[in-house]
Amino acid sequence: GIISLSSLAVLSYERYCTMTRTTEADTTNYRKSWTGIILSWTYSLLWTVPPLLGWSSYGPEGPGITCSVNWHSKDANNASYIVCLFIFCLVIPFAIIVYSYGKLLCAVRQVSSISKGPGRSREQRILVMVVVMVVCFLLCWLPYAAVALIATFGKPGLITPAASIIPAILAKSSTVYNPIIYVFLNKQVSEML
Repeated sequence: GIISLSSLAVLSYERYCTMTRTTEADTTNYRKSWTGIILSWTYSLLWTVPPLLGWSSYGPEGPGITCSVNWHSKDANNASYIVCLFIFCLVIPFAIIVYSYGKLLCAVRQVSSISKGPGRSREQRILVMVVVMVVCFLLCWLPYAAVALIATFGKPGLITPAASIIPAILAKSSTVYNPIIYVFLNKQVSEML
């Protein structure tokens, strides 16, 4: 999940930079792509390793069929990790996404009013595709984040194992939706079907 959201944040920033540049993009240079991939994985490792080192812990989630951060522990060590995880792995990447796409939408509107070339309409379709991916990601992960915060800071037993099943399954299934969205919103792929 952290890799997915950080990758979407990197993609949104990269898309913003690519579309607002006045020069043609170099499609043979993969350095920025590799940098984005390495950055996403490193950021994820930075936030998933601490429970292995004693800052919070991992344990069974919900009815005990999956493993996750120990949301139910009420000690300060665990609560501080949950707050940091929420801020640095959901709020900040989402803020980067909103900022990048907000600026990008303003730029696309300005360009659309000036020229209606086929390159810009392709970029607009890609923008719609990525925005749909981000919205689906949030629809999947926000219920899970809300349940985790309630379990951590609410009354003990407020979130039962049965109540946590649907948000957990929804969150874990978020990685399935991006390829489906890509197939249906990518003109080249949908024409082949």
